[in-house]
Formats: sequence, C-alpha cells, structure tokens
Amino acid sequence: MIRIVIAEDQRMLRGALGTLLDFEDDLDVVGQAKDGKEAMLLIERLRPDICLMDIEMPLKSGLDVAEELKQSSSPCKVMILTTFARPGYFERAIKAGVHGYLLKDGSIDELADSIRKVMQGKREYDQELILNVYQADNPLTEREQEILRLSAEGKTAKEISRQLYLSAGTVRNYMSEVLQKLEAKNKIEAIARAQEKGWI
Repeated sequence: MIRIVIAEDQRMLRGALGTLLDFEDDLDVVGQAKDGKEAMLLIERLRPDICLMDIEMPLKSGLDVAEELKQSSSPCKVMILTTFARPGYFERAIKAGVHGYLLKDGSIDELADSIRKVMQGKREYDQELILNVYQADNPLTEREQEILRLSAEGKTAKEISRQLYLSAGTVRNYMSEVLQKLEAKNKIEAIARAQEKGWI
C-alpha cells in the first residue's frame, strides 16, 4: 500500500483528490494539509511514502517543504501538483530533488499512474514544463536572485547590504544589473517579472 499525504490550500480540491485517490486499491491517503507548515508536521508524524504538494500555499510553499525534506534526508518522496508551468519553479523543484512535477489539468488515472512510477524509482515531469525550461533560462545569478528576493520582502538596500555583508553600493550595482537583464524600468517591475517567471 502506498501511503500519501496531500498538501493543498484549496479545501474542495484537497478533498476531491483525497477521495479519488482512495478509490485506488493500492493507494491510501493518510493525511491532508491546508498549508506547508501543516504538511511538514504530518510528514514527520505519519511518515508517508509520498507527499502530493501544491506550490503556492500559506506559511510555507510546496518548494520550501521540498527543500527542507531534502536537507532532513526524509524518505518521503515529494510530487508537486500545480497549475503553474513557470520555468523558475520547475528549476527550483529539480534542485530540491522532487520526484514528480505535474500540472493539475491531468486526469486522476494519470496521477495515480505517476505515483506508482515514482514509487518504482522513476521521475515524473510534465513534458510542457521541460520544454518551457529550455525556452526560458533564468538570466539572473544566484546573488542577483537573492537580492531581488530580499527586496521583494520589503528590505531596503541598507538592510540587504547588512544581511549579505556587502556594501550598499554593491547592492545598488547588483540591482541595476537586475533591471537591465529583466528590461525593467524600476525595482517593482523587476520583482513582478521575476515572480511571474518563478525566478524568485
């Protein structure tokens, strides 16, 4: 029996997924979480084989949870189930070692089949996402992404320079590089573009 935890912030979708997967003879939904923090607690307590995870959830995103699980060497395999075909999200998911990344528009039979394949040691990635990644590489360096991410959190250049042990001038230089690369007029536009692509 494959034991599954579902992490999804939309209650109706979470319930429907749980019910449909439970109909499969070899699948058992042992827990359901409404956010990433709850998902982590359930994974630690119930020790499921697989966690089906949405990306954009309150408190912790699905990618945050996947990254934490990779650090903790948990045996739980993560499969991302999302509506977002953003290249940046997919790249981050691959780095976090997820075993599957599927879009929500697939059928329940395809999902159940993918879960079985992941349990056999395979990786299941949506073909559309793989194509998107090749078509849209992230132009930002890791440092530029970090600075833009902190900026998106509302931190000033001075606060960012303190946190990253850089001079304020260096932070400003990085930011002007970011604006140029993203062809953005200002910081707000740069943040919006990078978030839209899933690069931060």
